[in-house]
Amino acid sequence: MAFNNNIPSPCIHVCTHDTEDICLGCMRSLEEIRHWYTYTDEEKQAVLDRAMQRRKEKDKNQQYDHYV
Repeated sequence: MAFNNNIPSPCIHVCTHDTEDICLGCMRSLEEIRHWYTYTDEEKQAVLDRAMQRRKEKDKNQQYDHYV
């Protein structure tokens, strides 16, 4: 089996998951982490895009938590 390694894993070794099984380090789901090395570069980029969106949402929600 050939692995698609053109896009490196975004793992930062902070492997703690929230209640929705999203890693708080890289913001990938457990499913995305599990399948990372079998994804094509296009699939990896889609995962990175979703992770970035999750991070933005989390950061935005934390800003509002200070006002509640």
